[in-house]
Amino acid sequence: MKPNIKSTKMNQKALLVLLWVFFTVNFMYCDTLSSLEPGVLEMHMTGFTADGTVKITDGFLLGVAIMFEIPFLMIVLSWVLKYRPNRWANIIAATLLVLAQISSLFLGAPSPAYLFYSTVEIAALLLIVWNAWKWTNPETVVPADEVARTSASAGASIPQLISGSFEQGEIK
Repeated sequence: MKPNIKSTKMNQKALLVLLWVFFTVNFMYCDTLSSLEPGVLEMHMTGFTADGTVKITDGFLLGVAIMFEIPFLMIVLSWVLKYRPNRWANIIAATLLVLAQISSLFLGAPSPAYLFYSTVEIAALLLIVWNAWKWTNPETVVPADEVARTSASAGASIPQLISGSFEQGEIK
């Protein structure tokens, strides 16, 4: 039997990894493209960034390095962590990066390209938060045949299960 695309659900871990890769590639291209804007390299050579509003210091560079490392780390963690820490790590990391990306829009005057990439990045991060939030524990999901077998032994018929008229051992 051929798998039906509509009934085949993507592995949640794979989806989160894919979204983190998508986000990471977009923010890397955004930063690369931003450095090509007229005057940006000259400004960086003077020790400032964000239209001259932020001084480039060792502390600033360390902070940026840490922020850049988060999505790289999340690509790996989304694949290897168990359900609960995985879910919360994705929600927390993506929310933190949404806030950072939104705040970056208020440093200097963002170019149209930066606004475009920021919109794409924020959308990807919100998709990560949403998918992690709605993710249910795969270990607690009971197969449908087990639900039917257990409920039927408690007195419910299959039509009652389908219609939702059977609840906690009582037939409505």
